[in-house]
Amino acid sequence: MDHMDEITLTGLTVFGRHGVFDHERRDGQEFTIDLALHLPLRTAAESDDVADTVHYGELAERVAAIVAGEPVNLIETLASRIADAVLDDQRVRIVRVTVHKPHAPIALEFADVAVTVTRGRTS
Repeated sequence: MDHMDEITLTGLTVFGRHGVFDHERRDGQEFTIDLALHLPLRTAAESDDVADTVHYGELAERVAAIVAGEPVNLIETLASRIADAVLDDQRVRIVRVTVHKPHAPIALEFADVAVTVTRGRTS
C-alpha cells in the first residue's frame, strides 16, 4: 500500500442557510470548513503536474458550492455531504471534514461549535 500523504485546507468560510430554526434558514450565517485529505502524493511529486493530485482550488470551489447550496438542518449532515463529495475523487483514501458554526444560536458566550466526520474507502 502506498504511504498516505495529506492535503489540508483550513478556514474556508462560506455563507450558508443551514440550521433547525427558521431564522437560520432566512438570515443565514457563515460556516467555516476544514479538510484533511489522505492520499498518495508520490506520483504528483515526481511528475510536478497538478493533474496528478487533488487541485485544492477546485476542491475549495466544490465544497463552497455545497455549503452555499441546499440547506440542511444539521452540520452533521453538511459535513457528511462534503466528505462524500471529496471521496468522489478515487485517489482520496480518507477525508476528515470539520464544519464550524461559530454563530450557532446558543444563548451563552462561546467561541465555536463544530462537528468533525471522518470517512474513507475500503478498496
